[in-house]
Amino acid sequence: MPEVDDLINLGKDRLKGVFGDKSGGGGKPGGDRNKIPKSFYFIAVLAIIGFWGYNSFYSVKPEQRSVELFLGAYSSTGAPGLNFAPWPLVTREIVEVTRERTVEIGAREGARSDEGLMLTGDENIVDVGFQVVWNISDPAKFLFNLRDQEKTITAVAESAMREIMARSELAPILNRDRGVVAANLRELIQTNLDNYDAGMNVVRVNFDKADPPGAVINSFREVQAAEQERDRLEKQADAYANRVLASARGEAAQLLEEAEGYRAQVVNEAEGDASRFLAVLEEYEKSPDVTRKRLHIETTERIYGSVDKLIMDGDTNFLPILSLDELVNNITIPEQDEESNQ
Repeated sequence: MPEVDDLINLGKDRLKGVFGDKSGGGGKPGGDRNKIPKSFYFIAVLAIIGFWGYNSFYSVKPEQRSVELFLGAYSSTGAPGLNFAPWPLVTREIVEVTRERTVEIGAREGARSDEGLMLTGDENIVDVGFQVVWNISDPAKFLFNLRDQEKTITAVAESAMREIMARSELAPILNRDRGVVAANLRELIQTNLDNYDAGMNVVRVNFDKADPPGAVINSFREVQAAEQERDRLEKQADAYANRVLASARGEAAQLLEEAEGYRAQVVNEAEGDASRFLAVLEEYEKSPDVTRKRLHIETTERIYGSVDKLIMDGDTNFLPILSLDELVNNITIPEQDEESNQ
């Protein structure tokens, strides 16, 4: 082809113009204008060596790791710093291992409306949304064991969440067990990824949303409000029952204490009467006449001491018997005239 030959000859002429014509040219007859100088080969060799070295030496940042391939097969994993991989026999893939990546399920924009709907163990439907934050733990497994890593972890995370929801009840998920669900979800996702040799590490799980489906959320809130009202009334009734029961127990204890006091009083009085009777009996056995007279006098005093007494003189005269205290109480001071007081 004439055009190709012309281009080759033009390139040779330019190289000769750069390095000089040492072939006897310069107008001398018989000179070989097409001979390439040795310096051209030297520069070409240096260029090839430089190109080979540029493709063989490479640096890895601290947050990265390199995977070296010998003829397309995994060879080794490079550490941070300067590394050597003789190209083209050995090639490399550099992967950022510490950078955190995120997949969202049920909470991302543009997601399917039913993506987060899951069935709980008590046959309720809950709308969940969560994030899985992950990074790379083994670059070689990450590159060669999975075809689409992000789709894999998304499918594994959704499957794990559905499994956890299937063995949980709705009320704890909505109220208090979100932290427990997040911890169990992280552990289950990591276990499944390890079974796949995915070379991925789950850093954390953010459990952002757990709500009833939008179509029934108003009715669900009314049910929740009714349950809270029921709990409030039950607590109020329990408080009233505890208060009444405590009062009844207090009254019962008080009655028992009073009965015990009365029993002790009656027993003590009976024992005292028995002791006095025994003492009187002992004195009576010693001197019956004296004791009999003393008992007669004491009994008469006790009987007549609380009643008004009259003395009959003949058939018509009645004279009251007054004690000294009664006489004193009946004495009245006569009122003095105002003139005498002045």
